Amino acid sequence: LCRDQASRMLRPTPRSCSSRVPVMPPRPGESLQAASQELSRRRQFSREHEAPFSAFLTDSFGRQHSYLRISLLEKCNLRCQYCMPEEGVPLTPKANLLTTKEILTLAWLFVKEGVEKIWLMGREPLIQPDEVDIVAQLQRLEGLRTIGVTTNGISLARLLPQLQRAGLSAINISLDTLVPAKFEFIVRRKAFHKVMEGIHKANEPGYNPVKVNCVMTRGLNEDELLDFAALIKGLPLDVAFIEYMPFDGNKWNFKKMEMLETVWQLWPELEKLSEEESRTAKAFKIPGFQGQISFIMSMSEHFCGTCNRLQITADGNLKVCLFGNSEQELLRIIGAAVGRKKQQHAGMFSISQMKNWPMILIGG
Repeated sequence: LCRDQASRMLRPTPRSCSSRVPVMPPRPGESLQAASQELSRRRQFSREHEAPFSAFLTDSFGRQHSYLRISLLEKCNLRCQYCMPEEGVPLTPKANLLTTKEILTLAWLFVKEGVEKIWLMGREPLIQPDEVDIVAQLQRLEGLRTIGVTTNGISLARLLPQLQRAGLSAINISLDTLVPAKFEFIVRRKAFHKVMEGIHKANEPGYNPVKVNCVMTRGLNEDELLDFAALIKGLPLDVAFIEYMPFDGNKWNFKKMEMLETVWQLWPELEKLSEEESRTAKAFKIPGFQGQISFIMSMSEHFCGTCNRLQITADGNLKVCLFGNSEQELLRIIGAAVGRKKQQHAGMFSISQMKNWPMILIGG
């Protein structure tokens, strides 16, 4: 898709399917006070003129897609074994990746149509040079309630003060082990101390809870459940154990699946917390602990029926489902792609028949 064509298709135009308050792209040179006053005025207008959810982001099953994940880039400073095939993958040429201006324009379009949460991903978003500026620009979009980031945590402690000032409101940190040597084996890098520093720093300014994502793999880290529990005893973390997911290159097999029943046997005193609609995780509290544990069982107990997520890849494609078999070019037919979203992703016994991407190219 050439740049000239992309520019024409990205040009903002009024839409009749949404009566939400107009959301204008950020204006360069505007004073902070004036911008704040304008934002307050538009938020008040939005509260007083609630509109039905846009048909533009509603699929044929009635699911309203208010959550957008944006992959800023394909690069990462780690080489996690479940994400990056050992032989590596060819990355998209820089000229074919979305520019920052295009990312912000797309974000404006989606927020105008009803998206309330934007999550910035990478593979590692914090190595994006203008990550802080992107957060600051997104923060000015009327109607956007949450700006989050999923990171490996290596650069988090260094960038956190700037990100917080820019308006970052939520943080997910990927961490699969609390054993430094095992960490090095999984990610093929030495950086465990930097990740732990980032986790502790994120708790200082009050990101509550900081979410820690842990990919569960039998024979590798299931013996660390009690160690992660000890981690949340004194910190208000949400440790989310994620069932191993099938993507090209990560050697999926049924023996690697981690079942919730195993955890029940270890901690029968777990208290189940109330579930939010469209929440992917089943959350539990351990009495006496500050944090909580949750489980994301995308294969053995899918949550397709309440899925409200869309993802833009770094090269400008729309991924309506991580397990989907095909993509639609985002800049051409966003609405049509959402409308054709399937009722649920492929099951465990259909995975071998599918063609999919390595996770690093999807963006997490």
